Amino acid sequence: MKPKIIVYKKVDKKVINLLNEYFKVIYFEKLYHQSYPQFLEELKDAQGIMGSGLKVDSEFLNLAPQLKIVCNTSVGYDNLDLPALADRGIMATNTPEVLNDTVADTIMGLILSTARRIPELDHLVKTGQWETGLEEKAFGVDVHHKVLGIIGMGGIGSEVAKRAHFGFDMEILYHNRSQNQEVEQKFGATYCSMEDLLQKSDFVCLMTPLTPQTEKLMGTREFEFMKESSIFINASRGKTVDEEAMIHALQTGKILGAGLDVFVQEPVMKDNPLLFMKNVVTLPHIGSATYETRFKMAMLAATNLIAGLQGKLPPNLIK
Repeated sequence: MKPKIIVYKKVDKKVINLLNEYFKVIYFEKLYHQSYPQFLEELKDAQGIMGSGLKVDSEFLNLAPQLKIVCNTSVGYDNLDLPALADRGIMATNTPEVLNDTVADTIMGLILSTARRIPELDHLVKTGQWETGLEEKAFGVDVHHKVLGIIGMGGIGSEVAKRAHFGFDMEILYHNRSQNQEVEQKFGATYCSMEDLLQKSDFVCLMTPLTPQTEKLMGTREFEFMKESSIFINASRGKTVDEEAMIHALQTGKILGAGLDVFVQEPVMKDNPLLFMKNVVTLPHIGSATYETRFKMAMLAATNLIAGLQGKLPPNLIK
């Protein structure tokens, strides 16, 4: 009998077909309130699950006594209680690298959109507010030859640095747990303290994973260090920022603007002040959201799942 696995996120049929060769696949395109009881029933004898965003902790694992592997279709894994998984000998995997280029493209889009006020001005044109003499009121700020500070120089950060350096002649500063000599050699990046980065950068891009150490990494103190002409970009996780402190910095003119793909609560609350600020560009957490990249992520998650349940070491085992 084939092992049972659960896929709880919509994926291409080719991915399901591949998994069907090895497993009995229970497929939920999305976990709705109505479908969750069925999901929990299927979980009782499932050996693997594949998806993203589902909180997997001790309470969840108590409902899955046969579970051997949890495969995230994402690079982030803050939804996983790794100590709880390790205590039970359950493997956990993610899908790094394959989304680096796509997320980096999104980040550059946020930088350009915020600096040049593209969403705001698009709305103005489409609502018939384009009048003679508008140009000066529509001024943005240049991106080229400016200073980009990247907090967290992992795979995505490196791709952002490459685009900024070669595409826009930007000076790259970065702060990371350790120096990255490769980005220094390839893109002329300079390693510096968090304070120096914040004080010198025209654009500050936060790209750290969410951990207990990085939660609210950007708070009142950090926004105070930034220049009033600077723009803040966050495409990591919403909780890496003290959202109230960011809102205050934007409302008081402490920083010029923000480009955000993530929020503390998602979907974002309809009364969130960020939604009413012209100097803030908001996206619905779509950094890796292209068909090509999501397909690669799902196939990589499936590869991890197959390897793990065949007694092999998954390519992307989280250690």
